[in-house]
Amino acid sequence: MTHPGTLVLIMAAAVLAPLLVHATGGRVRVPLVVFEIVLGIVIGPQMLGWAHPDEVVDTLADLGLSMLIFLAGYEIEFAAVRGDTLRRALWAWPVSLLLGIGVGLLFSGGEVFEAFVVGTALTSTALGTVLPMLRDRGELRGRFGTVVSAFGAVGEFGPVVATALLLSGRRPAESAVLLVAFGVVTAAAVFWALRPRPPWFGELAERTLHSSGQFAVRFVMLLLACMLGLAEVFGLDVLLGAFAAGVLTRIVLHRAVPAGSDAVLGKVEAMGFGFLVPLFYVVTGIEFDLDALLGSPAALLLVPVFLALFVLVRGAPVYVLAPKDLRRADRGALALFASTCLPLVVAITTIGVDQELLGTERAAALVGAAMISVLVLPLLAGRLRSPRGGTVGRAAGRTADDAEAW
Repeated sequence: MTHPGTLVLIMAAAVLAPLLVHATGGRVRVPLVVFEIVLGIVIGPQMLGWAHPDEVVDTLADLGLSMLIFLAGYEIEFAAVRGDTLRRALWAWPVSLLLGIGVGLLFSGGEVFEAFVVGTALTSTALGTVLPMLRDRGELRGRFGTVVSAFGAVGEFGPVVATALLLSGRRPAESAVLLVAFGVVTAAAVFWALRPRPPWFGELAERTLHSSGQFAVRFVMLLLACMLGLAEVFGLDVLLGAFAAGVLTRIVLHRAVPAGSDAVLGKVEAMGFGFLVPLFYVVTGIEFDLDALLGSPAALLLVPVFLALFVLVRGAPVYVLAPKDLRRADRGALALFASTCLPLVVAITTIGVDQELLGTERAAALVGAAMISVLVLPLLAGRLRSPRGGTVGRAAGRTADDAEAW
């Protein structure tokens, strides 16, 4: 490692973040991810200058983002989100994309590819960030959590597909062919996953669950590695592979190890949320271009503008197309959760800057607005659903210590 102390500082920040959540929980509920990113900025080269990312740290951070998307894919219960809810979610996202590209054209002065970058970033949903919040509040398995999962899944999957088609550096037709080929292979993998596993598979998984063998966990990691590699072979964004791996893993575990699937997931989550995911968020803070944001009044002014556009471009179509059985407050909360973004905004703006399609100031403003969305929008959504700290909080039985995602 070029900077061996950086990993120590990153993990120290990861440990400090939940302590800060606990310390501030009685006064204001701040999402864990916000502390992780802010601590990364503080220790990064543009403030204290203690942490400097290198190839090893960047690789671990990329794996952390993949793990975040993998866990989001795993959480989705397709049997619950299909039907009218899924159809509404599938309609809402293309409307958001059209609105986003239209806004992007206004910002870019007609530059089509910059408009694609800005427009796609405005349509994303941080499902991997939102679902842990709902799980910690005890709402993930209810009707509202199911609807958020459906709209969030499309908001996570749609931008990844759009990025593969529009921002891959290839012609859209070529990208579409590769995407279809990846889809065919993934469908074959799903068909394989739906087949009954031999008895020894489940027996070995349960027998090694609390031993050094950890067969099931190793199998999950193999699935993730295979889907990441498959996406790489097809020249697509690896996040597409991570999402597909999460879906496949859920099918395999629930069919082959029904009694132990939760235990296996707990071990994978411990690896993800205990190490890789916080590392990704802290590195996001370390690499955040604070000078580009603070050094430009125009960039600073764009932060609240982009925050409002997240809600308008992504949230408004979700609110309009939300299932009719949701009350108005729940529709508003759904729109705010769907507008919460960050991981894909970081990924999409990074691609835009690397390909010289997006300026660093505008990219910093988008990421800054996405950070604020993670802090503000879930908090507003929670208050919409429980304006006096009422039914939601009591039903979940949550305490300040339970809400680690906050």
